[in-house]
Amino acid sequence: MANQDATHPGYWKDARGNLIPESNVKDVDKLRDELVREQIGKAKKLSEEIARFKGCAMGDIEAFIKLSADKYDAKVGGKKGNVTMFSYDGQYKVIRQVAEHMTFDERLQAAKALIDECLREWTEDGRDEVKTIINDAFQVDQEGKINVGRILGLRRLEITDPRWLKAMQAISDSLQVVGSKPYVRFYERQADDSYTPIPLDIASI
Repeated sequence: MANQDATHPGYWKDARGNLIPESNVKDVDKLRDELVREQIGKAKKLSEEIARFKGCAMGDIEAFIKLSADKYDAKVGGKKGNVTMFSYDGQYKVIRQVAEHMTFDERLQAAKALIDECLREWTEDGRDEVKTIINDAFQVDQEGKINVGRILGLRRLEITDPRWLKAMQAISDSLQVVGSKPYVRFYERQADDSYTPIPLDIASI
């Protein structure tokens, strides 16, 4: 569909919202517009098809999990949990993963205050490497979000200061699961017995 304004026949709308007489639009711009819209239309249809495929795949996997559990009179609750299934000959495998989205509540501020106390005291001891690791962990990204993995990584530091240990407990207590997102991935076995993903991301094909 050409980029013509429905309320102003004979005009095209440019990127700034201005109405341009069709006679002033270059032929090459019209052809480019046609190409882009055609490809976007195809991409949207493909995206919808992939979404339907994912929904069907997730439903089929969940149904099979329940069917398998029924064989042992076991009840499987919810859709949480990672599952790997193989074809009988091991040539293919399907993995369902549920990634949890985690964040911290206000108790993270208490943890940071305790850590800052330690850092002020450690300044005299010259523990610059530890201070760098800690400060980097509390940096936010461009969206203003804290990297959960970096914060949790602080718990691996072997520091026995009571304030530090209390801060680590505050970090653990402040961790909250705010949502989850299911993924399904497909793999094919290669000659060396490794499994290569079957790409569904257009950028990886």
